[in-house]
Amino acid sequence: MTVPTPAEMRAAMGRFASGVTVVTGVGAEGPVGFACQSFASLSLDPPLVLFCADHRGRSWPLIRDAGRFCVNVLAEHQTDLCDRFGSSRGARFDGLDWSPSPWGTPSLAGVLLRVHADVEAVHAAGDHDVVIGRVLGLDTADFGRPMVFYRGAFGVDFDSHPASLATVSAMPSSLLRWGDGIRWG
Repeated sequence: MTVPTPAEMRAAMGRFASGVTVVTGVGAEGPVGFACQSFASLSLDPPLVLFCADHRGRSWPLIRDAGRFCVNVLAEHQTDLCDRFGSSRGARFDGLDWSPSPWGTPSLAGVLLRVHADVEAVHAAGDHDVVIGRVLGLDTADFGRPMVFYRGAFGVDFDSHPASLATVSAMPSSLLRWGDGIRWG
């Protein structure tokens, strides 16, 4: 068996659905940010999160140097924000509705969650940095559905994957439970 190519790795890992975020911070010239789908809660005590950022990005080095960031968790209708911050071109904050958080980082309007954090540690790993942040504060919305990225597209379209829907429908309800009584679907 051979080591997977980058294309094979991307195709295989695309089978893992993830949320979509925009990580923001302030550089020497003003607000910066980038779209990020590699984000997770790491620890409850102390409160830590992590995200992964490409070494070649234009925003991450500025955020790293500032030492503080905000992770804005996107709602499913916010593809415009994903497009804006996922592009390598253009001024990302021009004409955008945002405000500075109490910690000075850009907070985007209408997101499901904002996680405000200081950079705790950065670990180089391949072509990315694994960033660990110590959480300073949280802003949550009480409504909305998350933006989900799955198999190279936004959303999880079970109509195009009928075997997946049949498998989930056939499972006993006890297997569909997750967390504190939250149910799948």
